[in-house]
Amino acid sequence: TGTPSFYVWHPEGWSQRALTEQIRSALRIATQRAYLRPNAVAALSGKNSGDNSGVDFPTVHFHEWQQDEVKVGLMLKGGGSENCGCQFSIPSPELAAGRDIQGVRKAVLTAAHKAQGFGCAPGTLGVGIGGDRMTSFEESKLQLLRRLDDSNPDDELAALEREMYEKLNGLEIGPMGFGGRTTLLGVKIGTRHRLPACFFVSVTYMCWAYRRRRLVVRDDDYSID
Repeated sequence: TGTPSFYVWHPEGWSQRALTEQIRSALRIATQRAYLRPNAVAALSGKNSGDNSGVDFPTVHFHEWQQDEVKVGLMLKGGGSENCGCQFSIPSPELAAGRDIQGVRKAVLTAAHKAQGFGCAPGTLGVGIGGDRMTSFEESKLQLLRRLDDSNPDDELAALEREMYEKLNGLEIGPMGFGGRTTLLGVKIGTRHRLPACFFVSVTYMCWAYRRRRLVVRDDDYSID
């Protein structure tokens, strides 16, 4: 269930067009076999395509790298949690937030508090700091491909992740908003360079189900986790 988003890292020489068609074909087959619920509807009419295909559906993000293997990450993100995502442009008089780390803290706290249990808590937050309006959200979703038990390679961001995890669970919103000490399962934060005139903080909420998989293909071998 949810919007299928694919993240593909591939060596030089691979056809992105062919990879996209293979992904679309696999998605149609999975839908036909009832592994996936048909979720793609036309933006205005709401008509369901019936096979999880449509205009830029699924979304496929490509990255070329120097490794001699192909890595495909898949995230299935439900509508309830997606509706809880939000973006802040700081400074923000509404949040009393400036363009500093304290302003980022206020933005993330506000996002989690607004979500309450509507995102199918306990969830996981992906946070993108910087970039433009689009790439800031893109970074926040990319963070959700990380393992829950990993550690951010940036020491400052690692400390911020731990701090926000403790503070947000301290809100005691709890599972599905009914109260309790487990409001979030994790907080993952990434940054991108930005224009001097812009400072965006984007927060993507992932539900407790956290549906995602990773496929790695190298020569005739592959692994899935």
